[in-house]
Amino acid sequence: MSTNFRLRGAFALLVALVLAFALAACGDDDSTSSDSGDTGDDSSSTLIQENPDNNGVSLTIGSKNFTEQFILGEIYAQALEAAGYDVSTDLNLGSEQVALKALESGDISGYPEYTSTALTSFFKLAPEDVPGDAQEAVDQTQDQFADLGLTAFQPTPFADANAVGLLQETADELGATTISDLEGQTEDLTLAGSPECEQRIDCLAGLEQYYGLKFGDFTPVDIGLRYEVLDKGDADLSILFTSDAQLFVSDDYTILEDDKGVLPAGNVIFVSDQQVAEEAGPDYQATIEKVQEGLTLEVMQELNARVDIDKEKPEEVATQYLQESGYIE
Repeated sequence: MSTNFRLRGAFALLVALVLAFALAACGDDDSTSSDSGDTGDDSSSTLIQENPDNNGVSLTIGSKNFTEQFILGEIYAQALEAAGYDVSTDLNLGSEQVALKALESGDISGYPEYTSTALTSFFKLAPEDVPGDAQEAVDQTQDQFADLGLTAFQPTPFADANAVGLLQETADELGATTISDLEGQTEDLTLAGSPECEQRIDCLAGLEQYYGLKFGDFTPVDIGLRYEVLDKGDADLSILFTSDAQLFVSDDYTILEDDKGVLPAGNVIFVSDQQVAEEAGPDYQATIEKVQEGLTLEVMQELNARVDIDKEKPEEVATQYLQESGYIE
């Protein structure tokens, strides 16, 4: 399969269709001025307009330390720059705990987080108690963050989740299609995951607590190596993401069904300090939510693949998304 793969050729059309439906549903009449008079859904309603009132307002956009987060951080940062803000980035913060501390200390203005991660990691909700309804999960997350003096914006269309992944041939050997199928087989198996996976309920801690699995070894690895350890045989299983491009462009890998719902999916919400959001003015939140409209799961997989498979830089991929979607010229 070509590295351009099956989604790349239709990417701009897919985003355009998503945006067209979003604009038709929402009206979005007040996002920008337009001379069209009738529809309010031409390219000028999508294009981010620079607001001179935002000049001199400094924002620092953060992200955690994996491809999807790098891309999202760049999308937000470049969009806010287009809106007239003075933007810097800190796009390799590490785990969600590190990112939250950076936000609370004022080192960053905001960063993208997942509702499921926030509810389970920050607010200690059991995985089975994470709402399956996306808006309900957002509402709970927003309420919890508000108690910390933080504000969470509206979510992306796509949701993502941790997943237990392995080579298809290994799954066949184990006779496993669900995580429960691993019962009684894991004492001789090695699981790979990010260093914080050992403490996270939607990772190793949850697999041990809710599935009763005891792995022969746990290997902490950089998130960027989560497929390489499978390819090299350094791990039998690896914690992957359901939005990973590799899962959709190769038949070599598979993920096991989370039949007990221990690894809940979560939409992305941008979390910011409440005071920063108020001082930055309405364009701050409006711009972030605007550029999220085209981020369906298929589009996010495409963007991830441009970095992880085509080896493009996250900042370049973010620019391509914004341009192809009509947000910037």
